[in-house]
Amino acid sequence: MAKASLVAYLYGLGPRRGERLAGIERSAATGNPAEREGVQVISAHPGEDLGAATWIDLLGPTRAEVERVGRATGLRVPAESEISEIESSSRLMFESGAYYVSTPMVARRGEDDLVLSPVGFVLSSRVLITVRFAEIASFDAAHDAFASQSGGTAEDGFLRILEAAVDRSADGLERAGAQCDELSRSAFRPSVGRVSGDLRAALRRIGSVADRTSQIRDGLLGVGRIAAFVVESGIAGAPSLSAARMKAIRTDIASLTDYEAHLSGKVQFLLDATLGFINIEQNEIVKTLTIASVVGIPPVLVVGVYGMNFRVMPELGWRFGYPMAIALVVVSALIPALWFKRRRWM
Repeated sequence: MAKASLVAYLYGLGPRRGERLAGIERSAATGNPAEREGVQVISAHPGEDLGAATWIDLLGPTRAEVERVGRATGLRVPAESEISEIESSSRLMFESGAYYVSTPMVARRGEDDLVLSPVGFVLSSRVLITVRFAEIASFDAAHDAFASQSGGTAEDGFLRILEAAVDRSADGLERAGAQCDELSRSAFRPSVGRVSGDLRAALRRIGSVADRTSQIRDGLLGVGRIAAFVVESGIAGAPSLSAARMKAIRTDIASLTDYEAHLSGKVQFLLDATLGFINIEQNEIVKTLTIASVVGIPPVLVVGVYGMNFRVMPELGWRFGYPMAIALVVVSALIPALWFKRRRWM
């Protein structure tokens, strides 16, 4: 049986940070960390020697955990405030023989909501340290792929994370594209009438798709900046990375960015179309009220004339005066209504 890669997963304790870390040996056969209810685990194969690990993943670490990793590796572990910086000079650095890079990555919050969470990478020729503060599916996929092989290196772990992030982003954009197609079909199919509630629901769905694609784009741009920096930096003594794999990652990011731009244009078109339908609905309501008010003006005029209290009004003493007034009211209402009908305004 092949020996599992030498890798340490160092997790924070989440809400139970005050407890001592529990050391549990990872199975060499399965490569899966053991789990204990309510407690995240620190595990390494073949033991708990973090100094011999090739990848240390910190999830919401405490200060004690950060100091422990720093002592074991001799590298500085960046804080959350550092990896949350948005300027490139803070996100892309080389220090003491290691790359210090960071980027926001897409994390899932709930069933459909996505959020951007900062992730920091410290990559030396010997060890990869990742610092994050949310569960990220790309890391789970990279863990599984990394642990299933033998002889994994820090470079391989770093590249697997970037590749998994790109793959997840592609899946997210594919789902967003399918949702856009569904929204397009529902928006432009023949319909007898549109309910305002349906239009509001369509607006919410369009906004949700736009938000997800925007977050995926931000994550891809961050990964693309990291890939460009480590490939083009040309720093002496920097860790070497597979040029072929980095080129594939950058090519995929470029194609996905183009596809995201196409989706953004489609989302904007759907948003404009939905707002146009809403305006049409509002115009129909205003037109109906306008026609009703115009049709009602002549009858009001007739009633107003015959409602005046003058002594000399011949029609008041006429036997057919009342039926004539009623007929005038009806005819005065029908004439503008027929005119609107002929003009196809109603």
